[in-house]
Amino acid sequence: MADVSSGIARDELLIRDAALLKETVHKAGALALSLFRTELKKWTKGASSPVSEADIAVNDLLEKRLRSATPDYGWLSEESVDDDSRLARRFVWIVDPIDGTRGYLAGREDWCVSVALVENGLPVLAAVFAPASEEFFFAARGQGAALNGLRVHVTQGAELDFSRIAGPKPLVERLSFSEQEVILHPRIGSLALRLCRVAQGSLDAAFAGGQSRDWDLAAANLIVQEADGNMTALSGDALVYNRREVAHGMLVAAGRDRHARIVEHFRRRPVP
Repeated sequence: MADVSSGIARDELLIRDAALLKETVHKAGALALSLFRTELKKWTKGASSPVSEADIAVNDLLEKRLRSATPDYGWLSEESVDDDSRLARRFVWIVDPIDGTRGYLAGREDWCVSVALVENGLPVLAAVFAPASEEFFFAARGQGAALNGLRVHVTQGAELDFSRIAGPKPLVERLSFSEQEVILHPRIGSLALRLCRVAQGSLDAAFAGGQSRDWDLAAANLIVQEADGNMTALSGDALVYNRREVAHGMLVAAGRDRHARIVEHFRRRPVP
């Protein structure tokens, strides 16, 4: 395929890249599913982050297909050695081959393949595929978000039903306006999938604790926004990707009115 320097108009590029993204993430999800609940080599990177040969195989597939088709785009993946040349690229693929590896290795279904195309730090295309539950989320900037081809929307309103809010217990409990016990939503292991549940309206809001990374967030960020929601830091600051530091602090995703209420609450009661 032609690259950016060939003079293809931006809109044509994104149409081409959207088709490439959909096809590639479907193939990556099929590969991950074929290895799901099988005997896999696994190890730990860093302090406690699990990795398996499935993560690497899926990453290799994504990298081969996406980078060969778009050779002048940057690349940032949880399972690839970081290359600072991405910082100078207009377009960058941001990839989590298997988001929710702990759940994947435990045989749970709350994992996904998450890929975004970022332009100048902001996501313009996004795909999050949960093959175990046959859910394919896709969004293109300015064109809405869809689940399996059907448009999705966040829930409206500003009310807070804690049974429909997911995320770290201390954050959810700090949101409470009363002494009433907070009933937590069951944990969703994949952060990208947790955020997409907001986009589809099955959750009213979702939090992420500190130290989430670009690859956990970029695709879901666009999907939430295109589903008429908002996803920001707890301060309300917008998220920007493909910086040298790829870690992010605590954040929240919700419909716009509910998001504004939550952000205002944390401005008054900041997390220590």
